[in-house]
Amino acid sequence: MSTVIKALAFAFALTVLLCAVEASAMTAKASSSNGARTYQVAIRNFAFEPGTITVPAGATVVWVNQDEEPHTVTSAGSGFASSKALDTDDRYEAIFSRPGTYTYYCSIHPHMVGTIIVQ
Repeated sequence: MSTVIKALAFAFALTVLLCAVEASAMTAKASSSNGARTYQVAIRNFAFEPGTITVPAGATVVWVNQDEEPHTVTSAGSGFASSKALDTDDRYEAIFSRPGTYTYYCSIHPHMVGTIIVQ
């Protein structure tokens, strides 16, 4: 019986560790030698997460589709180039060099909306 409990404890600890790794992957991380930063937006459960993100000018935003359905990242005002349809695990990135507010949506599922605030 103690072997079963140890196995369950190990499985639980492994699950917690994997969740922590996934959560840390969603945070901003330094990415280039010129000081620019990369920020990630997950596409999952038919939503952009986070829905609103504030970044410094010069930052790169990377969207990753974690849904089983295709999605797009479509600029609502031609503020940046829009993506093609992204399948599961596909990525799309855009560099935001000018301060302002950039709204976007999924052209396949227009209820999915997001905002990038560049300072």
